[in-house]
Amino acid sequence: MGFRLPGIRKTSIAANQASSKSVEVPKGYLVVYVGDKMRRFLIPVSYLNQPSFQDLLNQAEEEFGYDHPMGGLTIPCKEDEFLTVTSHLNDL
Repeated sequence: MGFRLPGIRKTSIAANQASSKSVEVPKGYLVVYVGDKMRRFLIPVSYLNQPSFQDLLNQAEEEFGYDHPMGGLTIPCKEDEFLTVTSHLNDL
């Protein structure tokens, strides 16, 4: 018996547009920006408790501190690395 974590959602609005438009974030999700192109993802807040995702958060803290230029949380890793980590979380 177990439970399934909700998956990440890619948004259709580019990161540079997100700062100029108010985009509704569903309850239970938060916005993160990932990769060189700062692609915007919605992730479930339940990921915040997972050790593999906390490693990504530690990288973000080391690089940006608490000042994230996009207004949302910026994860300083390649997009494929982020997708690999989150896909493993989806399998839990």
